[in-house]
Amino acid sequence: MRIVLSIVFVAVSLGFLAGIHVYLWRRLVRDSSFPAAWRRRLTGVLCALGASLVVAFVVGRYLSFGLGRIASWPAFLWLGVLFYALLSLLVIDVVRLAKYGVDRARRQSAAPADPQRRAFMARVTGGAAVAVAAGTAGVGVASALGEIEIVEVSIPMKRLPKAMDGFVIAQLTDLHAGFTLARPYVQGVVDRINTINADLIAVTGDLIDGVPHLLAPELAPLAALAAPHGVYFVTGNHEYLFDADAWVAEYRRLGMRVLRNERVEIRRGDAVFDLAGIEDYDAKRLSKTHAPDLAKAVAGRDHRRALVLLAHQPRQVRSARKHDVDLQLSGHTHGGQIWPWHYLVALQQGGLLAGLARRGDTWVYTSRGCGYWGPPLRVGAAPEITKVVLRAA
Repeated sequence: MRIVLSIVFVAVSLGFLAGIHVYLWRRLVRDSSFPAAWRRRLTGVLCALGASLVVAFVVGRYLSFGLGRIASWPAFLWLGVLFYALLSLLVIDVVRLAKYGVDRARRQSAAPADPQRRAFMARVTGGAAVAVAAGTAGVGVASALGEIEIVEVSIPMKRLPKAMDGFVIAQLTDLHAGFTLARPYVQGVVDRINTINADLIAVTGDLIDGVPHLLAPELAPLAALAAPHGVYFVTGNHEYLFDADAWVAEYRRLGMRVLRNERVEIRRGDAVFDLAGIEDYDAKRLSKTHAPDLAKAVAGRDHRRALVLLAHQPRQVRSARKHDVDLQLSGHTHGGQIWPWHYLVALQQGGLLAGLARRGDTWVYTSRGCGYWGPPLRVGAAPEITKVVLRAA
């Protein structure tokens, strides 16, 4: 059944992708009435760009890392430009359709369109859409690959011992190391985190976008993450797309303590708080051996202690509230990553897109993360590493 569903998913995805490219061809090439030679050239370019997405997927998943990088950069850059070109053209076409409807209602019948004027307008609007898409993509690439901001947030916790006041957690999430975010980028992230001199490092999932046998060497710098109270990891949904058990073993080899629905004590002298970690919200759907289980993680806890929970998706706070969690640290959303996806992501996650929020008595901080998924773009959601400072309220 899973194989059948995968085949159906691939077929639908390819059909959808082909449909988008046909729409772009009609709007940018056919309707613009370019000379025949230019139409052939532009048609060939669109076909090659569309095919590059399929090639990048196949090469990146099954062949070598080097070939995957070569194939992925142009493909994913095109995916970003494609998105904004499609969005711009749809907006333009909706406005044109509305104007046509108004004109038709006023005149009762629309005058025959002038072919030359139609071609001129198609070129103008198509050129404008391509310019907007290319400009937005350029800004997005600069943001995604620029310097990562260290965002500091102080969080008051009533049950935190005075001796723990000022305890610093560095949160790393949604690195998405892959064919466009390779070892040099990972090394830069590690160096940036280590400048925080945190007491503890919390890694809240989605470190990778690829299979272990190709990507494991690119994550080697993570072994240099260092904090006096350790480095802790919980799974994100992307670990389950690429053999979660193999990645969990690799993270342990890199020195991380993987919390699979577990709780540990974090001590400073006689002062203590609890740190718990649960598996991703989608783990049960994507794996036969993994599932989030907060009840198991907090079983037998001392409710006089503060409890910090690591959970990849912010919507897992619904469970955290029921189990008396003081603070939940999450990622997953990328802050929306590419506007206007912000609105859909916020809706999916119960209004939790980025930053600090409160649900009942539970604080939840949602980091924008320091990588990206798919196109190497961030528009309206700069990357971040979070410096969480715990305060005794």
